[in-house]
Amino acid sequence: MPLIKPRTRGKQIVRYIARLDRENLEALHAYAEFLGEPPDYVLNQLIDTVLAKDKDFATWRSTHPQSFLPQSVVRPRNSRRNGAQHGAPTPPARGQTAASPRVS
Repeated sequence: MPLIKPRTRGKQIVRYIARLDRENLEALHAYAEFLGEPPDYVLNQLIDTVLAKDKDFATWRSTHPQSFLPQSVVRPRNSRRNGAQHGAPTPPARGQTAASPRVS
């Protein structure tokens, strides 16, 4: 029986690039194949599972609830594309300034 839980929908995904030992990379891809899930899902579940068992970390984290993410990691995936779809202002057309009106 797999140790990793079934997929949970609706979580915000951010991109993070990391270097792994070759053996860990092989194990990661093998376990992902075993589960029929992508490797990034396996990594997320490993972090959730292992850190949940560390009682000292859980205690420390409860007294340090602030974010420890560097500013460059906070951007969600496809942030430029999603912003334009949700009413964010679009950049001015070529040859126009933000203040000049568009003429049809």
